[in-house]
Amino acid sequence: MLSPEKLQRINELSKKSKTSGLTMEEAKEQTNLRKEYLETFRSTMRDTIEHVKVIDPEGNDVTPDKVKATKSKKFLN
Repeated sequence: MLSPEKLQRINELSKKSKTSGLTMEEAKEQTNLRKEYLETFRSTMRDTIEHVKVIDPEGNDVTPDKVKATKSKKFLN
């Protein structure tokens, strides 16, 4: 998870870009912060999906085979 300070900075830069515009340095900072945010988000989402087990109303495991394969492959390494 990104630190609260970085999230706040992302929001500050976004607001500034809509009102007065960003300098080149601020635009680069914004790009780097957004990239870091997306990498963190994707990693967290991937971990969440890999640890999900889907159960139907009858109690049967209906987790997609792709998720099962990824999970078993990850635990074998």
